[in-house]
Amino acid sequence: MQLYPAIDIKNGACVRLTQGLFDNVKVYSDTPADMAKLWVSQGASFLHLVDLDGALAGRSVNEPAIREIVRSVSVPIQLGGGIRSREAVKNMLELGISRVIIGTKAVENPEFIRDLVNEFGSDRIVVGVDAKDGMVAIEGWEKVSSLTALSLCMRMKEYQVEHIVYTDISKDGMLSGPNVEYTKKLTEETGMDIIASGGVSSMEDLKNLYQAGIHGAIIGKALYEKRVDLKEAVAAFESK
Repeated sequence: MQLYPAIDIKNGACVRLTQGLFDNVKVYSDTPADMAKLWVSQGASFLHLVDLDGALAGRSVNEPAIREIVRSVSVPIQLGGGIRSREAVKNMLELGISRVIIGTKAVENPEFIRDLVNEFGSDRIVVGVDAKDGMVAIEGWEKVSSLTALSLCMRMKEYQVEHIVYTDISKDGMLSGPNVEYTKKLTEETGMDIIASGGVSSMEDLKNLYQAGIHGAIIGKALYEKRVDLKEAVAAFESK
């Protein structure tokens, strides 16, 4: 199972939100690149970045911080937050980002994803499926659509998308355990690489995801609050 330490960037700093609420912010570091180096030194083989300001603004806002992270580490990085145009995708890939995560636009204009996959390759374009009670949320989680997470995943599979970052918003930043059941359902029914995001609070949560056959897990607050030791987690779940 691939582990992805999360670095969420707001106003150039490394923060965590609770349930995606922008007024519920905790700053962990003023230098996100230092966090990136820390996680890599502890065994991270892939990083997960989110431009939180970008998610609301609909365009990349924290590019200087992102650029600095790319310069600082040699592991692949996936990035989401406000990437809603072909130019933005191209820019981030040229910057050295390995995979770009697209959320809102995948719901509003699914054919956009198909075109991106055709142009940049199925391994570079990841779709972020953020859901509340199984229904997809968009625009920095400010709106809930009428689409189910499963139906969106199936549509993306038709367009050759390989990787989905699935976030259960009710779990995000709550340290209450991920939605293993629904993540497993998505994995089994789509056959895709579903990456669980939101709620991982312990080694036990990671073990549950691993045993459910989930391909990847994003770890955020649990790392920052020292509830999960990254070195230990990598040894337990990545190297098997």
